[in-house]
Amino acid sequence: MTESESDQPTEPTSDESASEVSADLGTRFLARLIDGILLAIVFMVIIVPIFVVAIFSGSAGFGGVFGGGLGLGNLVGSIIFAAVIIGYFAFLESSRGQTIGKMIMKLKTVGPDGENPSFEMAAKRNAWYALGIIPILGGLAQLAVVVYIAITISQSDTNTGWHDTFAGGTRVIKTG
Repeated sequence: MTESESDQPTEPTSDESASEVSADLGTRFLARLIDGILLAIVFMVIIVPIFVVAIFSGSAGFGGVFGGGLGLGNLVGSIIFAAVIIGYFAFLESSRGQTIGKMIMKLKTVGPDGENPSFEMAAKRNAWYALGIIPILGGLAQLAVVVYIAITISQSDTNTGWHDTFAGGTRVIKTG
């Protein structure tokens, strides 16, 4: 083999391409459900008690800053919740390619190059969680996005959702 031949990129073999099977909608849904349950437990056990104490303390903490009212406290709580959710998905998908739900369901998120997506890509594919910050209508907007993502996944030959395209070409594949 000459030096110029060794510098050429190699095409993936049929074995490599065949090993990356796109994850179906149902399996992806179950992985998100597992992650949602885990995040709800973390939020209820750790974040809610701290936030409630801070709001109702009436001291120089959140209660003093926000005047003890729940209106702004709810907004801050929604922002914290959205940041925790987006951070969870973005950190784990960019560093491991898998959240806990994806590990259990044997799935992995990959970028267009087949490697873990960048933190930015992972944050973009989960940015729709920030809609929950909008009072009253945020939950409905999130539901509409979830339905749209499910439709785009089910209509795609590669099981790629709108959020995967928005993120720059991420995919969810089976690992086992």
